[in-house]
Amino acid sequence: MTGQVVTRFAPSPTGYLHIGGARTALFNWLYARGRGGKFLLRIEDTDRERSTPEATDAILQGLSWLGLDHDGEVVSQFEGAKRHAEVALQLLEEGKAYKCFATQDEIAAFRDEARAAGKSTHYRSPWRDADAATHPDAPYVIRIKAPREGQTVICDQVQGDVTIRNDQLDDMILLRSDGTPVYMLAVVVDDHDMGVTHVIRGDDHLNNAARQMMIYEAMGWDLPIYAHIPLIHGADGKKLSKRHGALGAQEYQAMGYPAAGMRNYLARLGWSHGDDEFFTDAQAQDWFDLDGIGKSPARFDTKKLENICGQHIAVSEDAALLQEIVNYLGAADQPALTDTQTVLLRDALYCLKDRAKTFPDLLEKAHFALTSRPIEVEAKAAKNLDSVSRGILNDLTPQLQNVSWSREELEAVTSSYCEANEIKFGKMAGPMRAALAGRAATPSVFDMMLVLGREESLARLTDAAKDDATE
Repeated sequence: MTGQVVTRFAPSPTGYLHIGGARTALFNWLYARGRGGKFLLRIEDTDRERSTPEATDAILQGLSWLGLDHDGEVVSQFEGAKRHAEVALQLLEEGKAYKCFATQDEIAAFRDEARAAGKSTHYRSPWRDADAATHPDAPYVIRIKAPREGQTVICDQVQGDVTIRNDQLDDMILLRSDGTPVYMLAVVVDDHDMGVTHVIRGDDHLNNAARQMMIYEAMGWDLPIYAHIPLIHGADGKKLSKRHGALGAQEYQAMGYPAAGMRNYLARLGWSHGDDEFFTDAQAQDWFDLDGIGKSPARFDTKKLENICGQHIAVSEDAALLQEIVNYLGAADQPALTDTQTVLLRDALYCLKDRAKTFPDLLEKAHFALTSRPIEVEAKAAKNLDSVSRGILNDLTPQLQNVSWSREELEAVTSSYCEANEIKFGKMAGPMRAALAGRAATPSVFDMMLVLGREESLARLTDAAKDDATE
């Protein structure tokens, strides 16, 4: 196929953006972006009873969080109903479709008889070749004339060639008796009209491809290139569902996973490029190809997701990381950062991001920068603030008053104090952690002091030392 690559993501707005749908969108986005093509978005909202504006918004927000930008306007499938019907009527006029007046009772009786005889229950309408003069004045549907002999081969880039006997295909309905088009027709017309060259979707749509190909061939349209990707399974090997926990893209944002890490992990979920596990968006776009997609379902592994996310947090630019943390707090309905907290967190990122796997993890490590005096000391850290430890802080704090506030000077003063008093640094570090952060597990005491600055650091150390007098 020559010309520009055009892919599409076409979700139904009946709920949130499922993580499986997010991966489908990602694969389409990567394939198009890596080839200078277009990535289009279509909302398949023909099911008016189940489609909601709220679900559409959730899908758009999920894609936005993941950074999967689309080209052009969002297409509503429902708004194209007139065009879909025109195609059905054209096929009717050309004799490639026909009016079927069979009632539901007649169809049910046919299937009961076929089932009893052990035959195919695909409905064989007596109206397929009926003379128009015999048509009654009654409601009818429009059915396509499916081939009855031979076979249909789906040339799939992931599944390989899939052959279906044509006698297994039914005369699919194109227009219902009320004149509304069915989903199967709408998908084909939309993909053709939007110029879609590659249909990359879940393999639960594989059987649909043979039926949709009938419409392409009847209209004389070029077939798109198909790539049906395996579904995602949970760690238990079963199809990913609500029982496996959070499934929506926005839920993962609210849980504090960075978007770049999620993109990286989802790309590796069913696709591979050698042994590469961690990669950038640019690398993914350059490497991604359909032949790297496996045929077997991938298993969603939260530990692997966290590991990849931690690597992306570690290499993120501080400004971008800070903005994503702010967005996370909003998504998780957490209090926004104050101006002072924002500045301190920004200054602290250098000593936090190498060991955090999620944003809640990072913010927990940043507690020292986000809390304020008087420092609330947790029970485990309080054990490091006995009378002896407070005495150490009382002696040390004045020695820090006039030093230049650099790591070298701070390390030199504390080292000299330890040597002079014949104590190990750990004996001093515990009380300092408790005084500066109120926690037993913190970043380096020197990193905390550098982030907090001279005035705030000395104030916290002084507060902890003074408490000795109140015991």
